Amino acid sequence: MKAGLEREKAAVLVVLAALRDGRKELVTLVPGHRESTEAWSEVLRDLRARGLQAPKLVIGDGHLGIWAGLRNVYPDAREQRCWNHRIVNALDKVPKRLQAHARLQLTQIPYADTAQDAERLKAGYQHWCRQQGLEAATTVLDRDWDRMLTFYQFPKAHWVHLRTSNPIESPFAALRLRTDAAKRFKRVESATAVIWKMLLVAQQRFRRLNAPELLKEIHDGVTYVNGVRVQERAWEAAA
Repeated sequence: MKAGLEREKAAVLVVLAALRDGRKELVTLVPGHRESTEAWSEVLRDLRARGLQAPKLVIGDGHLGIWAGLRNVYPDAREQRCWNHRIVNALDKVPKRLQAHARLQLTQIPYADTAQDAERLKAGYQHWCRQQGLEAATTVLDRDWDRMLTFYQFPKAHWVHLRTSNPIESPFAALRLRTDAAKRFKRVESATAVIWKMLLVAQQRFRRLNAPELLKEIHDGVTYVNGVRVQERAWEAAA
């Protein structure tokens, strides 16, 4: 957003938390500087001081300083990179005439039934890229690949919420109409207050997480593999 006397746009650092009952709540929104490690570390330290225990999973895109900040403050939290951002990054390496076919292959990967199936789809996409002479495109998915598949360690009913950072991106799409119309706020604080209030209004319409009864299991450390509770997998194998 454009605010204050600075020429550069101010960044807004936002954290949305999923609670045990499935509600999604805005827990902090502060102005920062270029989403840096220092700015995110400060945000996370404030949340810890306010009583937030280590989250079980943190979702964001691959270029945020939040990941380094997370290791400074909550080193035990698992990380999930946003698939929407990664697909956009991958398509940037593909000529426009081939992007439709590339998108079709890429979007199938995060919807695979298992992490192993996702690996096979990734290999198939990379093979297609090499056939087209797109060597640069083959390496995009390799970056932080393990962190792209973290959602498979959680209940399958939750995957729809965990693959992307859409819960943050969606309300901001409408909010940008207001901030863009304002052109420039006189003060960063004024802009932050407007955004906070608008997000609180949007929060009333946030969709709850599926299967909230499973959130207690996640909190208690129950292990899931490919979306299935490990104990259930043992029963299936025995059957």
